[in-house]
Amino acid sequence: MLIRDQIKNKSQSMTQSERKLATALLSDYPYAGLISIHELADRADVSPPSISRFVTKIGLSGYQEMQRRLITELKGGYKSPLDLHEISQRIESGYLAEFTMRTAEHMRVAAEAITEGQFNRITELLGDPKRDIYALGGRISDTIATYLSFHLKQARMGVFHIPRDPESWPEYLLRMKPGDIFFLADFRRYQPNLAKLAKQADIERKAQVILMTDKWLSPANRYASEVLAVPIDTGTIWDSYSAALAVTEALVTRVAEENWDNTKNRIEAWDSAR
Repeated sequence: MLIRDQIKNKSQSMTQSERKLATALLSDYPYAGLISIHELADRADVSPPSISRFVTKIGLSGYQEMQRRLITELKGGYKSPLDLHEISQRIESGYLAEFTMRTAEHMRVAAEAITEGQFNRITELLGDPKRDIYALGGRISDTIATYLSFHLKQARMGVFHIPRDPESWPEYLLRMKPGDIFFLADFRRYQPNLAKLAKQADIERKAQVILMTDKWLSPANRYASEVLAVPIDTGTIWDSYSAALAVTEALVTRVAEENWDNTKNRIEAWDSAR
């Protein structure tokens, strides 16, 4: 179990100071837990002994164990296919049936991990005609951003898929207005330039960053107002984006259906122009 899940599991029984500490840890996860205990105490406005009691409460032996676990989690987010092959769970027979069963489990887990409240908040943001939407992904995950932007373009105006060439990014970054949406898909073997772009969108342009990532969390999560963490690990050499695509399909379908009159007019005009 990830440290953040252990924290969330104990959230209902936390004291006020423990909630402050949990907020400090989760708002900059996992990096906040990698600083010294005294630095974290100052950041969360609690005492070092309070941190020690908190760590024990969530089921760890001490602050050092928490830091070791967080480092392990970070390493998990940068595993390559070669690393995954060494620990993969071989599919011995009925390959297609077993593989699809694993991806179906991903979708079930994603549906449970993303609350209906969060889903509704994000669809409201994506459907707000006052907000322009900019979408981008990584080497492979850009397929998720492409899918989202293509379908939203047919439902509403003001949707832009940012090209993968970083030389073109300043043009789109400078277009962003406060409150616009930057939808970013970034999965393990994260790209540092995507986190830098998310930082610029958040801090310099005051855009709202919606991040779709995995359980290890892209470094861009510290700049995101909404994080959609979906399962990707199939136990094989390749990660699967099936759950990510299913969540993306649900988002764009909800936006289109909630604004059906506008969507209908837009699609009719789109087809006519084609």
